[in-house]
Amino acid sequence: MTLIAGVAPPVVPPLEILLPNPVLTDPRKRVFAYEEDRGSWVLRLVWDADDPELLEAEYRAPLYGARLPATEVPGFWASVKALVAPLGPLPVEAADPRPAAGRA
Repeated sequence: MTLIAGVAPPVVPPLEILLPNPVLTDPRKRVFAYEEDRGSWVLRLVWDADDPELLEAEYRAPLYGARLPATEVPGFWASVKALVAPLGPLPVEAADPRPAAGRA
C-alpha cells in the first residue's frame, strides 16, 4: 500500500450555511462558521470537523463581563433553533457556563 501525502479530503459540515473558517495557527484544523448580524449582537455557529458531534452557538455582544440579560435569551434560542432546524431536534449540552454574580 502506498500512502500519498496531500490535502485531506473535503469535509462536509452539517449545515450548508457553515463556511470554512481557517485557523491560522494550525492549517490542518477544519473549522466552519456562520455569522449573522442581529443588530446589537451577532449570532455565530461554529463546527469543528475534529469534534463533529458538537455545534456551538454563540451570542456575541460587547457585554464586558456581564451576563446576557434574561430578556435576550428567548430571542437567541429562537434564532439558533431556526438555523439548525434542518438537523432536527438537538440536545443542549451547556448554556452560559459562567456563574451568576454572587455565585461561585
